[in-house]
Amino acid sequence: MMQRQFIVSAPGLAQPPSPISQAVVAGNQCWVSGQLSVAEDGTFIPGSATEESARAFGNVFAALTAAGFSAGDIVFIDIAFIDLADVRQVNDVMAALFTAGRLPARTIHQAAALPYGGRVKVQAVAVRDVE
Repeated sequence: MMQRQFIVSAPGLAQPPSPISQAVVAGNQCWVSGQLSVAEDGTFIPGSATEESARAFGNVFAALTAAGFSAGDIVFIDIAFIDLADVRQVNDVMAALFTAGRLPARTIHQAAALPYGGRVKVQAVAVRDVE
């Protein structure tokens, strides 16, 4: 039977405002809930798409670390944008965070609205290699 681990709170992340897990580990996979530009104290930090996505990715990485995974384990990212004109800025953030040749698969979509009035929301799936 596959063991599951539910990460409700994690160091460096705000307590979720709704009944969710920040991340769920199932076998060698980790599913990270959508992350915004939210500080550890729960305060939303508005900014440019570059600033908001960098903080959102930092929150994704914090959830992964709490689950025993790393950024290098990410295989898929889904990003919600309010304005698709922000994609280029987020591409630049991703280029700085991920190694060429090990870039995760990605989908993007436009949302009518995001919590706190955010511009960008990032969620991820990570997979550990099985030996």
